[in-house]
Amino acid sequence: MPAVKTIRSRTVALPATNIDTDQIIPARFLTSTSKSGFGKHLFADWRYDGAGNPNADFALNQPAAAGAHILVAGRNIGCGSSREHAAWALLDFGIQAVISTEFADIFRTNSLKNGLLPLVVDEPTHAWLLANPGVEVSIDVESTTLTLPNGTVVKFPLEGFARFCLLNGVDELGYLLSQSAAISTYEHKPR
Repeated sequence: MPAVKTIRSRTVALPATNIDTDQIIPARFLTSTSKSGFGKHLFADWRYDGAGNPNADFALNQPAAAGAHILVAGRNIGCGSSREHAAWALLDFGIQAVISTEFADIFRTNSLKNGLLPLVVDEPTHAWLLANPGVEVSIDVESTTLTLPNGTVVKFPLEGFARFCLLNGVDELGYLLSQSAAISTYEHKPR
């Protein structure tokens, strides 16, 4: 996965709470284990009407959302089934970070393993971001900070190993494989 050091982008707000993974990527589109090609189905039941036409009222279909890489979602995004495809769909669509006050554990883990940053902020910051969609913000993974347009810096939690993997562009398996020489040396060490 590519390294994630900083993300600077306008935001797009999707204030719905309890967005489950079937809403992020409906099960009928889970036809591949390739990580690409799911972006066109992201939020398919909300983005398109029954005839497949774009729903003009949906946040991601608004002209202001074009090119935005940061999604501000309502509380508890990623609940429901554990499908990794939800993170893949967001990344394939171009979303690099999701900001909320709460993430479902498995969705948060799947996101981090794939280079999608799930960023938890406090309630006042979250409320401000939802009320002001389209603002330009900056995320610094090294310092684990979110900088708002007025210069306010908000610290966010990020586990040390997850931070290391994002900054270095490796997932857990990639990290383990990078340690194969040391593991082999240890395994062959006389005891």
